[in-house]
Amino acid sequence: MKIISIVSFLIPGLLLSQNTVPSDFKKIPDILDTAEYLYPFIVPDKDYGYWRVLTNDPDPEKAVIYESQMPDFMTINESLPERGFFQKCIGEKCFTYILACKKDRSVYFSNEQQLRDFIGTVDNLPEAILLVQTYGFKVDTSDKLGGSYKIEDKHIYLYASKSKGYPEMKESYFIKINRKTGKLESTSKGVYFKSENCNQPISQ
Repeated sequence: MKIISIVSFLIPGLLLSQNTVPSDFKKIPDILDTAEYLYPFIVPDKDYGYWRVLTNDPDPEKAVIYESQMPDFMTINESLPERGFFQKCIGEKCFTYILACKKDRSVYFSNEQQLRDFIGTVDNLPEAILLVQTYGFKVDTSDKLGGSYKIEDKHIYLYASKSKGYPEMKESYFIKINRKTGKLESTSKGVYFKSENCNQPISQ
């Protein structure tokens, strides 16, 4: 029984150490693990005269995360949508949405699928990271198993992460993105990090 217990204790550690990332993958820069820094790199799939990324902050000035250059003599009738993408909580400053102007009409993008539609073809790494975030993946820049990439003509490949449980475990995923269609395929590469902290966070 003692031998079985020792083996059971060692196996998770052995499994963690077996994960590797191919040498031709580069580490994702630390700054790109924050969505707010990704929006300026979006090249919309369609031609919009103007667009902005906002949170549901009641202060109009604080609500703007990013905005493209507005043409002269353009007005926008703006109202707040009921929900958005990347919902963090319930209430103010809890979600993000995009307001765009196309042919003098306001168009909203207020859920994950609509954000994917707004991005369209995947032009660069920040767009690829935003895309995978709409499917619940995160970038972990502390480890290449959770934050590395390779870009080719037709595809972008990522190693991204998902967290779960207490103590926290981080699972590595290999992701293949079709740059033209935005179609995503993912494969689990197993757990690469397990926290030794067993304390569950206290709800505020």
